[in-house]
Amino acid sequence: MIALSVNLNKVATLRNTRTYNYPSVVRAARTVLDAGAAGITIHPRPDARHIREQDVLDLAELMEEANYNKKEFNIEGYPNARFLSLVKRIKPNQVTLVPDSPDQLTSDHGWNLLNQNSFLFPIVTELKNIGCRVSLFSDAVPNFVEEIAKIGSDRIEIYTGYYFNTFRTPQNASVLKTIVDTAKAARNCGLGVNAGHDLTLKNLPTLVKSVPWLDEVSIGHHFIGEALWMGLEEVVQAYKDRLVLANTIS
Repeated sequence: MIALSVNLNKVATLRNTRTYNYPSVVRAARTVLDAGAAGITIHPRPDARHIREQDVLDLAELMEEANYNKKEFNIEGYPNARFLSLVKRIKPNQVTLVPDSPDQLTSDHGWNLLNQNSFLFPIVTELKNIGCRVSLFSDAVPNFVEEIAKIGSDRIEIYTGYYFNTFRTPQNASVLKTIVDTAKAARNCGLGVNAGHDLTLKNLPTLVKSVPWLDEVSIGHHFIGEALWMGLEEVVQAYKDRLVLANTIS
């Protein structure tokens, strides 16, 4: 079964429009985990535009509780000194490294892996040594996969923004093929495969049918958007229903 990790950034974005702790990020985490999500994802950016350092600490405490200590805690971010210090303190199950600049709106591209191996290699090694699984955020470029494997990453997270942008257009077939080819290359190199960015209830089934060996999908913006109409518990179930398609392919 492909794991559903719910990104809670947008809950924190809404909370930050007021001076008090509502809606609670921790309550949202409890809700989606109790509803059957395999884990949660957060991205503590330097400007704290959504997730704050205290949220990271509070969620880490939550994930130690008996009800949740078998669930996945994924922290993503650019590996600057502050981020790495926080990760070392928390030791989440997975760290997803992204190449975001401090003022970037969202994670909309992967690492230039042909130029940054020497930068990433010692960071990946250090994170693995403290017990974290490491995933590198990458564009769907099959030729990058071998470089990711050389760096020592455990997984690749394929950026699916272009897949969303072209969905139900003539261009989508070629975009999807590149994702599939990248996922195949990752599997051949012994890497796990995650996917994320702008995955929706509408476009997820096609991706899942094409790459049924995905390990995890991370979904936030559209998940929280659907929750406005359906509720958090119902959206967890709706996305899980889409993921079951991976196990029903003949």
